[in-house]
Amino acid sequence: MVIVVIPLFLILFFNLQLLRFDSIFSGLVLIIGILLISGGLVLFLSTNSLFINLGKGTLAPWDPPKKLIISGAYAYVRNPMIIGVLMILWGESLIFSSGEIFLWSAIFITSMHLNIVYDEEPDLKKRYGQEYKEYMKNVPRWIPRLKPWKR
Repeated sequence: MVIVVIPLFLILFFNLQLLRFDSIFSGLVLIIGILLISGGLVLFLSTNSLFINLGKGTLAPWDPPKKLIISGAYAYVRNPMIIGVLMILWGESLIFSSGEIFLWSAIFITSMHLNIVYDEEPDLKKRYGQEYKEYMKNVPRWIPRLKPWKR
């Protein structure tokens, strides 16, 4: 929905076109957009895999992970899945040269930040207790650590 349906609606509604590779600058922007989308997809898919394989759950609210995941990308930053989605949206905004998709990414990250701070983190503190509180102290919410955190 976030990375496909809404951007597709914006593309169709505003009649957006793919960026043309007609100069070095546009070529670089296109390459950066493709790299952002690719990296975001890898991050999103790998974190989903961790939810399923290590956490024994999914990203769906009715089937959350049973175990706190603190390995892989989660050893660097607390919300890598959301960062992956944001990377995809930024890549889409670049390859379509779209301020509308970029604006959607800003709305998305603002709403996710508020949801995480006021809903998800309090729930995770209740669910995982001291283990999550220690994780919060050592792993930043949005800006990744340079070295992975190990308990």
